This record gives sequence, C-alpha cells and structure tokens, in this order.
Amino acid sequence: MCGRFALTATPDQTAALLGLAELEDFPARYNIAPTQPVLMALSGPPRMPGSNLPDRQAMLVRWGLIPAWVKDTREFPLLFNARSEGAAEKASFKAAMRHRRALVPASGFYEWQQSGNGKKGQPYWIRPRHGGLVAFAGLIETYAEPGGSEMDTGAILTVNANAGIAHIHDRMPVVIAPEDFARWLDCRTLEPRDVADLLRPAQPDFFEAVPVSDLVNKVANTGPEIQHMGIVGPEPEKVRRQKPGADDSQMTLF
Repeated sequence: MCGRFALTATPDQTAALLGLAELEDFPARYNIAPTQPVLMALSGPPRMPGSNLPDRQAMLVRWGLIPAWVKDTREFPLLFNARSEGAAEKASFKAAMRHRRALVPASGFYEWQQSGNGKKGQPYWIRPRHGGLVAFAGLIETYAEPGGSEMDTGAILTVNANAGIAHIHDRMPVVIAPEDFARWLDCRTLEPRDVADLLRPAQPDFFEAVPVSDLVNKVANTGPEIQHMGIVGPEPEKVRRQKPGADDSQMTLF
C-alpha cells in the first residue's frame, strides 16, 4: 500500500530524473495524500524528425483513479493504489495499463506498522538509502464528468513488500528504475505483458525506514518536521472516575 508520500526535490532535479524539458516551479511537499494533485510523467506525442526535445510530458492528476465507465463517483471507491498482480485484467485499470502508464516522482513514502488494536501504529518515513529521487509506477485515466468537463486521475501500482519493508507492511509501491523508464512509458509498441517483469519489489536494501512521530497522521501537517525521527508511545490509559469518598485501597460495589 502507498497512502502517503513526499516530493521534496526541486523542479530541476525532478525534471532531470524524469527526462522532461522543464517543470513549472512547485514547493516541497512533505505529506501528499489521496485526492490531492500529484505530478506524473507519461509519453508525449512523437517529436518531429531531428528534434532533440524529450518525448515525455508532465501532468498534474488527482490522486485517486476514476475509470472512464464510472457513472456516479459518489458510489465508487477511492482507487489511489492498484495491485500490480492482475491490474492488466482488472476492469478499473486495464485501459490505463494499456494506454496510459506513467511515472510518479517521489522522495519516499510513509507506511504504518500496525499495532494490532485497529488503530494506526508506528509511522515510518521510507526513503532511498542512498538519497535522491525515485519513480513509482503510475496509471492515468481521464474521467469525463457528467457536466462535460474532464479530470485527469491516477493511481500508484503496488507489489508485495520486499524483505526490508515486510515487517512494517505487506505492500509497497512499484519502483521503476531509470534504465526502464522508456520501456514502462512506451504504450505505443509495448503491451502490459511486455512490461510485466518491471512490476517487482525493489531490492531489500534499496530503502531505509526511519520511525517518525504521528504528526504525519494528519493531512493538515505539511512541514518538514513530520519527517523528524520519533517513536509513538502507547496511548495513556483513561482515568477511571470515582464517586466522592471512594477509597482505591478498598473494594467497592459502586
């Protein structure tokens, strides 16, 4: 699963990773959540012969994919992740897997180690061990709203977690290596089966997981302090109310 991530690199660094000509200026984002706009890159129209400009384009999309066939978005779940296993056959994702594969730049992502009591447990900031940016495998779908306007929407593909992450969560985003960007984005000549080998976990030592405080739990917290190391302690027990005159050292029926 990937329900929160961050992109704190500069536009120039992000453009260099994705192979884009340029990007408009944007601020560092430390706590990106579903339904918010996210930056994705996909193949653009073919360039004229002799052009040395990149054939990739950037898009801002709503994080939460809506398939084109959905009639009422109020009754449709928020698809911010897509399980890579079977995505090419699943009705919600098969069109995007065939025609609109994308890259999602990120500085890292957050995951929660469950505590077993049904509440969010210890959050972790999971980042590349050697620094820098990564690109998650993404999907884009353009949804035509009943009023006629169009909205670009997207999801991040996930896979079974590697050995370095599995103790925190059983899923992780698919990471596409730079040398595989062209293959992944090539929807003109490569079908989903031709890029299925890219939908695999990153190497176990690729990421490092840093425990952070529960500030990240709230979407409203968007500053760099949410990535500071911290351990979430147990919630304090509720104090039992006593009737006036009751004595803790004695048993009482009331």
